[in-house]
Amino acid sequence: MSDIASSTDAELFPIREVCRLTGINPVTLRAWERRYALVVPTRTESGHRLYSMADVERVRSILAWIERGVAVSKIGALLQSSSDKAAPVLADGEFAAWQGRVLDALKVFSEAELARLYGQLFSLYGALEIYREVLLPVWNQLLIAREQFGMRSQWLLLDTFLRGRVLQRLQLARRDGAPDVLLCAPQGQCHELEWLLAGLALQESGVSVQLHSAEQPLEELALVGAHSAAPVLLLLAQKPFATDWLNKPLAKLSLSLDCTLALAGAGSELAAERLAELGIAHLGSDWFALALRLKRLLAEQLDT
Repeated sequence: MSDIASSTDAELFPIREVCRLTGINPVTLRAWERRYALVVPTRTESGHRLYSMADVERVRSILAWIERGVAVSKIGALLQSSSDKAAPVLADGEFAAWQGRVLDALKVFSEAELARLYGQLFSLYGALEIYREVLLPVWNQLLIAREQFGMRSQWLLLDTFLRGRVLQRLQLARRDGAPDVLLCAPQGQCHELEWLLAGLALQESGVSVQLHSAEQPLEELALVGAHSAAPVLLLLAQKPFATDWLNKPLAKLSLSLDCTLALAGAGSELAAERLAELGIAHLGSDWFALALRLKRLLAEQLDT
């Protein structure tokens, strides 16, 4: 059984174990505590650091933000913002066990076992719950640890498998008629799976989605929007935008479109103030909760 499935929230880990579980350097972890208070462990009477499973998950979240290009000094506010919106849901024993089974299948590169587990999960839970609680945490964990020997290959297997399954599910659920939203991701802003999962989250919540591209050239967005019947053009951005693009091209794009322009993802979270100044809708960084805000936008109830 893998590490992720063998621990509980009540356990406390020494710093060496946290580093082994997450791939973080101990010097870096101590610096995060000292300079930014990003992870604050408990201390033994002798002064040794002890970390909870919640701390381990927080380290993984920090590493995920860094992976998206966010400066460490800005991550604390982003973590707090996410915490204010919804209490973090740590994998309970049941979901942690499923994560462990998936990791075990990936360690031996068994696509057949992965497919079997996938089928079992869908016989027990809803699609969004499966991805939020089991599959995406494993995908993120492997992505963060991909520089370790063997991890990149495990991640590639899972990524390829999930992209195929999500795309298949989206195609089966496709509806006739004009879509509610045209979903694009600018070049280099997210992984294809993240774009597909945003589409799945919307589709599963009753929003009709047209998936355009996960590598959309920014300079051609106006052309794409002009030929879409969707009332909303939604850009998924997981990385910080260049300041010069936010200052001029984005404002120009918004004015040139007949449809409403909206942004979602971690990149839009970082640019929230600028988006508000431009009057562009910002729908948050959690695409599992994306549909509600998009529905409000479609109903002209969201103040943009």
